[in-house]
Amino acid sequence: MRSSGILLHITSLPGPEGIGTLGGNAFRFVDFLERSRQKVWQILPVGPVGYGNSPYQCYSAFAGNHLMIDLVELVNDGLLLDSDLKKIPKFDAKQVEFDRVAAWKMPLLQKAYQNFGILKVFGLKDDYGRFLDENGWWLSDFTLFFAAKSKFKGDEWNSWVEGLKFRENEILEQYREELAEEVGFWEFVQFCFFRQWFKLKEYANSKGVKIIGDIPLYVALESVDVWANPDIFLLDEDLRPTHVGGVPPDYYSETGQLWGTPVFNWQGLKDRGFDWWLARIHFNLNMFDLLRIDHFRGLESYWSVKVGKKNAVNGEWVPAYGNELLTKLKGQISDLPIIAEDLGVITPEVEKLRDDFNLPGMKILQFAFTSDEKNEYLPHNYTPNYVVYTGTHDNDTSLAWFKSRNKTERRMIGRYLSTKKNKIVKQLIEAAWASVAGMAICPLQDIFELGSEARMNIPGVTTGNWGWRFRWKQLKGKHIRFLKDLTKQYNR
Repeated sequence: MRSSGILLHITSLPGPEGIGTLGGNAFRFVDFLERSRQKVWQILPVGPVGYGNSPYQCYSAFAGNHLMIDLVELVNDGLLLDSDLKKIPKFDAKQVEFDRVAAWKMPLLQKAYQNFGILKVFGLKDDYGRFLDENGWWLSDFTLFFAAKSKFKGDEWNSWVEGLKFRENEILEQYREELAEEVGFWEFVQFCFFRQWFKLKEYANSKGVKIIGDIPLYVALESVDVWANPDIFLLDEDLRPTHVGGVPPDYYSETGQLWGTPVFNWQGLKDRGFDWWLARIHFNLNMFDLLRIDHFRGLESYWSVKVGKKNAVNGEWVPAYGNELLTKLKGQISDLPIIAEDLGVITPEVEKLRDDFNLPGMKILQFAFTSDEKNEYLPHNYTPNYVVYTGTHDNDTSLAWFKSRNKTERRMIGRYLSTKKNKIVKQLIEAAWASVAGMAICPLQDIFELGSEARMNIPGVTTGNWGWRFRWKQLKGKHIRFLKDLTKQYNR
């Protein structure tokens, strides 16, 4: 079915808690999507973020970001009092102040945990028990990891005591016992996150809205996943990466992007029957209606850079076992509800991997006007099995993008869209909606026709990203009417 929707991360939602949460404002956003006839809400990864606050550099491939927990919901659950939320600091309404939010919110989550232990909150204890039973397979390592990080003052796991670093069973049990209270806190936090998440998802689905989740190809070195599964990453004897991931020079950077994430040991993954990857995909498909795999091309071959290089220029393409992984997955799920992020250096082999499993790829309108009429990102060159975007979280907003184009590109854009420059963003959105691509998605920033101040991320820049938030006063009736009319007109 033809469909359309909006790209907006949870953290970008409005609200008094300094960061978007899974509470009332998220439900209100679903109502906006329903009113404007949108069937899709795409978000970014929802894991707990590390340095730089990037959702693509999370501490866990399975856990949820505790800063997204809505405290008003905890009041409604009887775990906090109204008075606990009387003195909310005055947070920036336009940008997430991650450190300030964490400093204010963590003590309140601790208080809710203490109350949970004391109070007999009706229904919660049974739900909590079920949650622990169903999620123990990943939760056990996650909670010990975070408890240990607290004990060792935030030190990276690679510098922990040897027995814990190398996961000796006796030492693991010793620390689980010693850190039981802290472990219990992180179990409770994850219970709260997923309880709120599935309420939101159920509400969205009841309104005819599907949620697209997003998983990065790689995980951060400083993550539970690498600590708990060192055999599926290329690490040396001291459990430090020998090679890291990235991409060669491209549209975004002349020196490429050096992510610093350890690359997979694909033979190790195969020897384990791809269990970690399969668990990850199944887990996320339980959370979301569809799943976008970021940097999909890394499942065919990946850019590998030796540790110590200053940039990503001097790397090499190394084959991956994505075909074997997806074949095994397809044996478990006949129609894979997966979107392949196939941007960047795409070869016929990558296209074959995508097409062999009938996965929709991505088209970005901001890439469409750099050459001639044969440009693959121009709508007249699409086929239906694609998702078209005006831009993504890695692009500048469409208004800022247009303003930065040279005269030749501007003329081409104007001719192609048959519009004046003050209508350019709306015409780009209409071009996406009018195309034959099966799904069309637009960042909320483009609906509002905002400039660079609303950009979500600059690839290759490690700080100052991911903070943009919208305010309800920006969303007006004209935006709902525009989306509603466009969606009806182009049968989305």
